[in-house]
Amino acid sequence: MVDAGTSAARFPPVNPRIRERAKHLRRNLGWFVRDRFPNRKVVREVQGVRMVLPWAHRLPDYAGEDGPYGQNLVQLASLLARASAPVTMIDVGANVGDSTLQVLHAADARVLCIEADPHYLEYLHLNVDKEAHVSVVEALLTPDAKTGAKTAVRTGGTTRFTEGGVEDAMRTVTPAELREQFPEFAGLRLVKSDTDGYDVALVPAIAEEWRDSRPVLFFEYDHRLSRLAGNDPLAVWPRLKELGYRDVAVWDNGGAPLGRTTVDDIAERTAPLEERIGIRALTYWDVAVVHQDDAAGLAALEQLVPAAQSL
Repeated sequence: MVDAGTSAARFPPVNPRIRERAKHLRRNLGWFVRDRFPNRKVVREVQGVRMVLPWAHRLPDYAGEDGPYGQNLVQLASLLARASAPVTMIDVGANVGDSTLQVLHAADARVLCIEADPHYLEYLHLNVDKEAHVSVVEALLTPDAKTGAKTAVRTGGTTRFTEGGVEDAMRTVTPAELREQFPEFAGLRLVKSDTDGYDVALVPAIAEEWRDSRPVLFFEYDHRLSRLAGNDPLAVWPRLKELGYRDVAVWDNGGAPLGRTTVDDIAERTAPLEERIGIRALTYWDVAVVHQDDAAGLAALEQLVPAAQSL
């Protein structure tokens, strides 16, 4: 019989830092192997929703079994649908359709998916074409018709668009053209945007086009990628203020709530997103922004991230 004290002395507990490093090593090794097979299709259940994914896609890793990743958007859509159904949503940078599928699973919704990368468009169609209340636009959404040619750069399940030649340019569409082509979304209620740096330019353009319906704006806010795309991340806040937006809820890049603030004050709180000399910022935020006259949107925000939880 082994004495418990003797066993503990012989096998001391593993240092948490060593355990975490081993976990990251296993994860990165798995990504390295999966990245060698970018076209292999797999079926995965992610947070209760089955979908077809490229084997290399990072979504199952980020979401885990039942983690908060991506659920802030789903909860927001669900709360808005309770106030007035169906909730109409534009999914900009729809990727494989994971956000759309999860929103449809949780709420009475109608979704317009915008995606420009041909690689992910194949999976998007596989996942959402069977859904009666989803429309897909195969184009790159741009603030105006002057945007130059772009080409896709893929990394681990997401796509960044950079300056490209005419021969590989993606078809573009503007918010005004979208509204004209899809009149059923005239009462747009929710905007989701995840476009790796273009969100700070696209979201105000969408909000201005649909200023009569005052949609709730949910987008990825990343200082590094915004500047890499040639956009000033801080310029988005005064633009949204001009359109009547005021209240902001903030989550970290894993979906954990960080707090509430306003479009007037958020710029002073963005230090964690800034790169410093020799130190690269490795984080971004999810933000939801509500118009000052949107009582239902503000009530939804209050349930998710109470105003008392200051950023």
